[in-house]
Amino acid sequence: MGQQHHGQGRHEQGHADGHGHQHGGHDHTDIDWAELAEHLEGQAELFAPLNRRAAAWVAARQPEPGLVVDLGSGPGVVSCLLADEFPAARVVALDGSGPLLARARARAERLGLADRFDTLEAELPDGLADLDYPADLLWASRSLHHLGDQRAALAAFVERLAPGGTLALVEGGLPSRFLPRDLGIGRPGLQSRLDAAEDRWFSEMRAAVPGSVPETEDWPGLLTAAGLRDATSRTFLLDVPAPVPEAARAYAVAQFQRGRGMLADFLDASDLATVDRLLDPDDKASLYHRTDLFVLAAHTVHAAQR
Repeated sequence: MGQQHHGQGRHEQGHADGHGHQHGGHDHTDIDWAELAEHLEGQAELFAPLNRRAAAWVAARQPEPGLVVDLGSGPGVVSCLLADEFPAARVVALDGSGPLLARARARAERLGLADRFDTLEAELPDGLADLDYPADLLWASRSLHHLGDQRAALAAFVERLAPGGTLALVEGGLPSRFLPRDLGIGRPGLQSRLDAAEDRWFSEMRAAVPGSVPETEDWPGLLTAAGLRDATSRTFLLDVPAPVPEAARAYAVAQFQRGRGMLADFLDASDLATVDRLLDPDDKASLYHRTDLFVLAAHTVHAAQR
């Protein structure tokens, strides 16, 4: 629906954001990332223009890193993009899912990046201790909000950052939009109600994460509190106007399908019926046939240096 991951304001994308962090499943925490691999790759490829601009912005702050680590890399689409942006760097894709890392390695091979591309199967934040060297750039796209104590996790990130290194944190932004306010079916304003439902769902998901600690989502403030300097933020836009290419249509359908399962308990019968129509391939008003479907997303990157 509007957000997913690394979902779209704060919750989507994860593995993400291109990484595609999502929080599927009714128990909010038992996520089969390998099962989501194809969707995560498709999402990350769609968001590649946004992530390239974000990486270029980070590169202006950290122009020649020797070691770049993508924290919560998923299938490695963004990891390979970072390898492109930093051609002299060794890139490590770190993730807790072995099947997703296998896809990352295969992608790096296909793109001719394998000689300077590694993977590390490890859970955050403890897995950072398995890095052989401190990183010059840590890229964490919608991975932090999966961790119970986000402040402590940031401190662990900073410990594995080389002096002068940069931490780039992708969290926040704006809820994505796919459809006009009045769809011609159901009540107008569906996506705003989906956003409200997802906010409620996200709060429950965060509370259910083991060791969850409530935290004000002041990301620049948290980076500064972790001992970093010159914290700043910038938001990047993905604008895929109607009529969308098939990859964008497939992404929208997948978002609504996952949202239908995740948010069923938070929506009324009328909105659920509208979502069901949007997901019915035989309905001419569905996402499969609409000519007014678009993708408009905004992701915020927060960066600071050690």
